[in-house]
Amino acid sequence: MKTLKKAAKIMAAVITAVVFVFTGLLIFVTVMEYRPQKTESIKKSEGTREVSREDPFTVVSLNTGYAGLGEDEDFFMDGGTKVRPDSKAQVEENLAGIAGILKEHRADTYFLQEVDLDSKRSYSTDQKKYYETMLGLGGMFAYNFKVAYAPYPWPTIGHVESGLLTLTDARINQAERIALPESFSWPLKTCNLKRCLLKTRVPVKGSRAELVLINLHLEAYDSGEGKEAQSKMLLKVLEEEYKKGNYVIAGGDFNQTFEGITKYPIRSKEDWTPGAIGNEILPAGFQFAIDDSYPTCRLLNKAYEKDSQVYVIDGFIVSPNVQVEQVKVMNHDFRYTDHQPVRLKVKLK
Repeated sequence: MKTLKKAAKIMAAVITAVVFVFTGLLIFVTVMEYRPQKTESIKKSEGTREVSREDPFTVVSLNTGYAGLGEDEDFFMDGGTKVRPDSKAQVEENLAGIAGILKEHRADTYFLQEVDLDSKRSYSTDQKKYYETMLGLGGMFAYNFKVAYAPYPWPTIGHVESGLLTLTDARINQAERIALPESFSWPLKTCNLKRCLLKTRVPVKGSRAELVLINLHLEAYDSGEGKEAQSKMLLKVLEEEYKKGNYVIAGGDFNQTFEGITKYPIRSKEDWTPGAIGNEILPAGFQFAIDDSYPTCRLLNKAYEKDSQVYVIDGFIVSPNVQVEQVKVMNHDFRYTDHQPVRLKVKLK
């Protein structure tokens, strides 16, 4: 009887301790939750180059995967097991490789997604500073993922500071962070991404119009409602800018497949699958600018192989007054990140 009483006391003490720790952690992440405003000003870069309607304009978009998702990596949210690379050296190798790819595919502006400032998963590398230095361009950054501590899985994700980075040497009038609808409720939202649009205004020489550049990374791991709500808000912003007489280019990781792209069918829905976005959602005259010559993203359920599940989920949307001259996926076999760069060349009508 005494042994049973002692065991019961020990069990009660353990349960109390677990509840205490869990409650404390819940209070901590709730108090520390990142709560951005609907619209926030971003420090603009100090570029001086003028953009004109006479010259073509190029944009390269790439989800850099925080330089932690190279060809040998998998990821627990996609059906894999890992949370981060095994060493900082791997992150640094990926950073150098990504910078090399961006230099190879020179552009007037770069839209980069999943760029870390200070995160456990990328060994606290300041990737914004790195890309700015390597490309010799000024950058504008907006948080997409900012948590003091994400307590899952094991080992934990931990501290994350990550987001969208737009790099350009063009003269900038204004840069803004625009919050997108959240996909999760409390308590999940306390440690989840806070998606946004990074909107940059570029004056157009000899015109009152502006070239509005929108860098985006839409929801990935929701049931679908989040991506739909975020897509609708994105298109509302695009239409509003076009009605003002501006030129509009939006690009990035949509986490959705595009209508008419059937080259890379989804073979299994057991692991992560992207959503789908159709042409009917576009405002009148707007168009997707996408290419399926190569896939733009791979599934991270295992290290990359030639038979890996792949998708086309990265691309652009342009307004009716923007003429698409070329859009092309640059194939690098996912060596340094789980996405591939997409290069857009346009002419302002």
